[in-house]
Amino acid sequence: MIALEDLRMAATLARSESLSAAARALNVTPSALSMRLRKLETRLGILLASRDARRLSLTADGERFARESALLLEQLEALPESFKQRDDQLAGILRLAAPFGYGRQRIAPLLARFAKLHPQLSLHLDLRETPWPDRHDSDAVVHIGTLNDSQWIARPLAKNDRWLCASPAYLEQHGVPASPDQLSAHRCICIRENDEDVTLWQMSKGSVKKTLRIEPALLSNDGSVARRWAEQGLGIVLRSQWDVSEGIASGSLIRVLADWELASAPVNLLVPVRKHRTARVQVLMEFLETALRA
Repeated sequence: MIALEDLRMAATLARSESLSAAARALNVTPSALSMRLRKLETRLGILLASRDARRLSLTADGERFARESALLLEQLEALPESFKQRDDQLAGILRLAAPFGYGRQRIAPLLARFAKLHPQLSLHLDLRETPWPDRHDSDAVVHIGTLNDSQWIARPLAKNDRWLCASPAYLEQHGVPASPDQLSAHRCICIRENDEDVTLWQMSKGSVKKTLRIEPALLSNDGSVARRWAEQGLGIVLRSQWDVSEGIASGSLIRVLADWELASAPVNLLVPVRKHRTARVQVLMEFLETALRA
């Protein structure tokens, strides 16, 4: 008999590049997952996957079994919704992925409010460096910045300008740049995210456009770290408005070259097309759109 854990294992293996990655997603050891896979293959009498230390690939039978497993899991998770309580509360599991910084600062508090509105829901918030729906087990994904090709639909959540900022101490010591060309004489802090060319800063002021190639004095894949470096007087950072607005209000950061615009990084919610979208995702989408626009 095929167990629910077998279905989850097959669906996860189809989304994972290696047995180790699948094991992490399922919160088991690779050896335990390998043993479970072998037992399932013995039970079915077919080979589901070929694997080595670095890579895992499903056989044709394995791909079919994974597709059927994912479909069955989706039907099982949607089953509680067909038996809604009289108070019309949603039930089941809702998985949302979001970037680390924005997820902690903006999404997590909103999910706390959402959880109180729908106490029958089991909410899973997965914070990642670069969340993307085509590669992960998520019902919806918060994405910031440039959108790559995806079969999912992007729903705008919030405008997100990017600002150049530095601490008062840094500007007092190094001076305030009066034009983009003067940035080359300053220590600049860059953030590596979403596979973007983060050292290419494009700025505009009316019809005047400037493209600068930055030699970063400091580089990090964590935006919060980069912001703190700027607050500590280590340089000028290009950071999203949502992350630096409090620092500017408190005086720990000062916006520089404010009359120049930089490419924005809008916040979007990536959701499946409507026919594959559950009621849980639809309600979450409407809640986030209303809350973040407010």
